[in-house]
This record gives sequence, C-alpha cells and structure tokens, in this order.
Amino acid sequence: MDSSYTLPQIQSGMVAIVGPPNAGKSTLMNQLLGMKVSIVTPKPQTTRNRILGVLNGDSYQIVLIDTPGLHKADQPLNKEMMRLAMESLTEVDAILFLLDVCGAAKKKNSGNIPKEYLERINAPAFLLLNKIDLIAKQDLLPVIERYQKLFPFEAILPLSAKTGAGTDEVVTEILKKLPLGPRYFPEDVPTDVSERFLVGEIIREKVFLLTGQEVPYSTAVVIDSFVEGSRQITIHASIVLEKASQKGIVIGKGGHKLKSIGTAARRDMEKMLGEKVLLKLWVKVKKNWSQNSGFLKEIGF
Repeated sequence: MDSSYTLPQIQSGMVAIVGPPNAGKSTLMNQLLGMKVSIVTPKPQTTRNRILGVLNGDSYQIVLIDTPGLHKADQPLNKEMMRLAMESLTEVDAILFLLDVCGAAKKKNSGNIPKEYLERINAPAFLLLNKIDLIAKQDLLPVIERYQKLFPFEAILPLSAKTGAGTDEVVTEILKKLPLGPRYFPEDVPTDVSERFLVGEIIREKVFLLTGQEVPYSTAVVIDSFVEGSRQITIHASIVLEKASQKGIVIGKGGHKLKSIGTAARRDMEKMLGEKVLLKLWVKVKKNWSQNSGFLKEIGF
C-alpha cells in the first residue's frame, strides 16, 4: 500500500448562520440542505443549540452552523445560547449574517446588527437580506445602501429562505471564499446531531406551535428512551416545564392538547426516520430549570 496516499482536496469549511431572533436562520439551513434538521416556528429564539448541517457537492462540502439568535442575555439559558452564537463568529471560515429585510426597511430590531457583533468578525462575512418575498422592490435598495456603509461585507445578497429564491447565489458566493481541504463528514451524513436530539427538537417545535406565548420558552424535552424494534421505533419523552401552572396548558382539557402535540410530532418523526413510531409523552415540572446549570448540562448545554 502506498503510504503517501492523501485524501482528495475539495473546497470545504465551516460557515456560521447568525443574526437576530426570527430572522429565518433555521429556515435557510433547511432550504440549503433540502431537508429539515432545524426546527422552525414563527416565535423568536426557537433554536437553542448550535446545529450543524452538511451541504455536499462533487467538489465541495459546506458545513453550516445554525446558531441561536443574537440577543441580550440575562438568564443562564440565554447566556449559554449567546455564548454559542458569539463563538461561531470567531471559529469559522465564513459568516452569513441573516436579517429580516422587512424589519431592516422599518429599522426594527429584526434588522439590527449590534456593533459588538461586527467587532468579533475575523472571517469573510456576507449579509443576507431575507424575506424579499414580503417587501416591495423599491424598498430594497435603500436597505442595501445603508448596510454597505455599515460594514465591508463581501456581498449583500437578497433572498427568500422560505421559497429558495436567491439561495443558489449564496452557495456560489460562499464557495469563492472556502479553502481547499478534506470532507469533514461522509457525504451521506446531513447533520452532526443524533436522532435522539432531532426527535426531542421536533417535540419542542410542536409545543412552540400549539401552546400560548408563555409556555414555549419554559419548555425542555428529555428523551427518556429510544428503542429501535423490528417493526417500529418506540420513543418515551418528557416535556419539562418550569411552573406547575403550565402543566394544564400543555396537557389541555381531557389531554387533547398533549395528544395534538404527540400526533404532530409523531408524523414528523416518521417522515424523518422512515419508520413507524410509537411515541409516549409525559409532562413534568422542574421549577426554574432554565436557571439550573446542572439540568442545562443534562439537556446538552
């Protein structure tokens, strides 16, 4: 065997997707990959962990990092989310700053990039103006001109993460900046997170979508067991809340809300896993879990 053999070099690297809450980061990740690896809801700060998505081509591999939304943090959970997001600004080969162009046009928070974030950048950065399907073309140019003066972005790219418009150009621009290197992941691996993690995120997404304003941010999901059988996968999971008063909201009258959460989650799990799923859900209360560093470690922080 020739000991001098080396892995073929392609364009490869890490690319962070960052920006304010609800800018569409997870939607962009899923659109670029052509599959769902990050949960998506209309509510801000849905993403809590850094999630990797691997985009493969014949001559490239782009490892996308979906990060929690950039925001002011005070509680331990929020501080940990911000630490993950800020680290991503300094550990990658390129950065995609994603903004809601509608918020930018109206100069709302969803269109802001605080100065301290820009100061942390030490890699080529692209500004992506998302949701162009929701704004008039004549309102787009002033936004582009304003951000051109703010920071020397490699490019400012309008797009719609939801429809996919403009996303091909994003990939083209990224590839201009990525170095030569090996594939970090096998070509058939779309993400670095486990199936257990993904099913937990699916459950948490359904809680976000099917409950009121207060409950989602007080929700964690623990996968108690994940057993693959010959005919189905059996999953037992606990929805963990911070207050006893929230339990009735998640369970609902006669258990109907919890049943709806379970049914919607099971459908997505079966689509992702390609197998029948038996899902059993429990609702538990762990007072102030988001401020408990031991529990945060238990759920992956």
